[in-house]
Amino acid sequence: LIMTAAVADYQPKSVAEAKIKKKDSPGLTLELIRTPDILAEVKGNFLKVGFAAESEDLVKNAKQKLEKKQLDIIVANDITATDSGFGVDTNKVTLIDRDGKVDSLLLLTKIEVADKILDRVVGLIKHR
Repeated sequence: LIMTAAVADYQPKSVAEAKIKKKDSPGLTLELIRTPDILAEVKGNFLKVGFAAESEDLVKNAKQKLEKKQLDIIVANDITATDSGFGVDTNKVTLIDRDGKVDSLLLLTKIEVADKILDRVVGLIKHR
């Protein structure tokens, strides 16, 4: 199971039963609650790969997510980098597996990054 992102981190606490008319409400406050973490909750005898978008303590925070969600691999993205990640065709990620192996990849195309992730997945499957 490879999950690249959460469906949503938050959801509205309540939903209006009917359309809210502008004339009836000069302003609104939207209260949000956390959504369930699907990747953390899914169980089974299969490989789990997750992603972590981080702005600080990349490896430390990614390792914590790997352990908390009981993942086999986590792909950590440094979202502060301007030449990789969101909005560009390249990415520079760090792959961390459950055995503690940490590989910081060079700047690659996203297709090359996907290949590296799949190579790691295949390697773990072969050693199961």
